[in-house]
This record gives sequence, structure tokens and C-alpha cells, in this order.
Amino acid sequence: MRIVFAGTPDFAATALKALLEAGYNLVGVYSQPDRPAGRGRKLMPSPVKQVALDAGIPVFQPVSLKPEDAQRELAALKPDVMIVAAYGLILPKAVLDIPTHGCLNIHASLLPRWRGAAPIQRSIAAGDAETGITIMQMDEGLDTGDMLLKTSTPIHADDTGGSLHDRLADMGGKAIVEALVQLANSELAPEPQNDADANYAHKLSKEEGHIDWSRSAIEIERLIRAFNPWPGTFTDLGEQRIRLHHATALEHSSDKEPGTVISREREGVDVACGTGTLKITSVQLPGSKAQSISDLINGGKQVLLPGQELN
Repeated sequence: MRIVFAGTPDFAATALKALLEAGYNLVGVYSQPDRPAGRGRKLMPSPVKQVALDAGIPVFQPVSLKPEDAQRELAALKPDVMIVAAYGLILPKAVLDIPTHGCLNIHASLLPRWRGAAPIQRSIAAGDAETGITIMQMDEGLDTGDMLLKTSTPIHADDTGGSLHDRLADMGGKAIVEALVQLANSELAPEPQNDADANYAHKLSKEEGHIDWSRSAIEIERLIRAFNPWPGTFTDLGEQRIRLHHATALEHSSDKEPGTVISREREGVDVACGTGTLKITSVQLPGSKAQSISDLINGGKQVLLPGQELN
């Protein structure tokens, strides 16, 4: 099969590597235009582009796939199938119709549970017991196409957005290889999604990481895990912004106002929540690296002391 791959970040790069390792014929790779990064703000290739360049595959980086010339360029590759993973550009119907077998999407959720931009983080924050990968036949909707193959994984109590992302990226690579085997053998059986079960996984924002201490401790703990490493969670102590890296929800509640520091011991700082108590075990102060509460105490920092109020 002649395969065109479209993707941009690390999640997609893992799938592209899996296709290359499986020996598939990649005739072209699409990725978003280079973006400035780092202190020097130099233009940097996306992880997908870098993998393609290393493998000697032609790379295409249109700003949009809506212009006819961009569509003709894709059609000239004569793809049997186009595989899409976190590409970041809308594929018009004219593009979806170009490959013989259409476009297959690697989606990091057990559809239709989480459609949209941030299914990995939303699944953790919502307290889902499991998630997974869905290989989907793309249509004009937002992650609404027929499901072709699913593979699942439990969400562990210590999973973060980062750890779950890496696990799902590996699963996505294996799943698309399996889907292509089934496609070649005419074994893929499309299954329509039930729209009533769908939720929208909104794009992440930094401001959403601002802790609302009136929420329950378990909700806050899930948010801290979900937003680790990006966009991160934080709370304010006066003029200081304190980033939270690790915490554990405790069942017992306090009569203190939510956001009040109850105690500070080497194993963690307990903070009153709307329901329950949150034990913070790792933080990052302005201008510093992440550190354990034990190291914070050793450093003599007079923050997160009993009675102080976080907001």
C-alpha cells in the first residue's frame, strides 16, 4: 500500500516510527509548518518531520489543505490510505476522498468517550477507570467517524498526563499497524459511534491549572496528575505562584476554610479542600526547580506554613 502520514507532535512520531519499523511504504509525510522554539526562538521541525527526514521520506508542510493546489499535491502521491495522528489541521471532504481507503485517525480515547483536542488529560481529570486507542475512519465531523479497531488500558492511580501519553503513543503505533493488516485482509468492520455517549475534550489552557480549593481533594489530585507535565497546576500564596507537581487526596476533611494549610511535615503539606484534604508532596517555587516538601523544609523556606491561605 502507498501510505501518506499526517501528524505533528511526539504522539504521532511514535506511530510513524512503528509504521516504518513494520516496513510499510510511506510515500509522503505531512506535518505542520516549523515553529519557533527555545530561547533563541529558532524555527524547529516537528517530531514527525524529524522522523520523516531521518527516514528519507518527502515532507509536506502546507498551512492549510483547503487550497486546490495543496489537494492536487496530495493526490499526486496516489495514496491508498492516509493515516492521521494529532496533525492539527482540518481535512476537508475533498482531502478525505483522495486516498482509496480514505483517512484513518489514531485517536487517544475509547471513542465516543472523549472527542476533541485533549482526550488523555480529560480522561484522568474525570476519574475514568480506563482509556485507550481508537482507530477511526475519518469523516467531516470532529472525531465522529466509524470505529475500526479499539485497544484499552487501565488508568492507574499514579498516572500523569505524561505517563499516559507515552503509553497511549506506543499503543497507537501497534494499533495502526494491526489496523493496516486487517485492512489488507478486508477484516476491518466499521462500527458507528453513539453520539449520546460523547464528551468534548476541550483544548488545555494554562489558566485552567489554577487550583480551586473549593473542589474536592480527589478532583484536585486528578487535575494535578492530568496536567503534569503540561500545562501544569498552580496556586497563589500572596504574590507567590507555587506550582504543584505531586499530591495525594486524603478522605478526612477539615473545619478550616478551603485553601488553608493545615500542617507541614516532611512527608507533605496538608491543605483543606471543599471535601477531603490534599497532601502536597512536590512543589516548585518561583525561580526554582521542583522539589519535595522535605527539601523545601531543609531549605528553610517559610512558605506553605500552617494557617497560610492559598488561592
